[in-house]
Amino acid sequence: MKKLDKAYWENKYRSDQLGWDMGQVSPPLKAYIDQLSDKTVKILIPGAGNGYEARYLFRQGFTSVYVVDIAKQPLTRIEVEEPDFPTSHLIEADFFEWGASGFDLILEQTFFCALQPSQRRAYVDKMKRSLRPGGTLVGLFFDFPLTENGPPFGGNEAEYRSLFATDFHIRTLERAHNSIKPRQGTELFFIFERKSLT
Repeated sequence: MKKLDKAYWENKYRSDQLGWDMGQVSPPLKAYIDQLSDKTVKILIPGAGNGYEARYLFRQGFTSVYVVDIAKQPLTRIEVEEPDFPTSHLIEADFFEWGASGFDLILEQTFFCALQPSQRRAYVDKMKRSLRPGGTLVGLFFDFPLTENGPPFGGNEAEYRSLFATDFHIRTLERAHNSIKPRQGTELFFIFERKSLT
């Protein structure tokens, strides 16, 4: 089993071996962002990669966007590409060890699929702790058979429903209709709302 640690990801960025980097904001996430009216919502993007969504949010006037990544290189790229982005909102840390909470919205874009499948329960728990009650987790999951040869690792709708249903209201979990061409038919768009009682 691969050790997907800081050294692994730094090497991936250094050698530009990021086959899933689409070079732009994910269209389903852009469509979701474009309908948000409150530019003050506290937003977190964990494992944001090259930060297309973070930079897009910032350019659209969102004032409280945070990025946490285990690797330094993608954070540095955001600083270079968007020099006015608050550096205190670019956090180099292991998301699972980082302690911030109270977010209104967390955007998921190829972070979940980059984790070892054995970490998925911990991901759900961490998302629950990171969001305020009633906060939302929004993003994309891959829909293809689970593989040991990731990342990306796969999964399916039934697994995702089973993982999240205890702690989240599943508001939307459906085939993304506006994926980029190489991903058409392999992405599920979701909106999960953190339950208030746990």
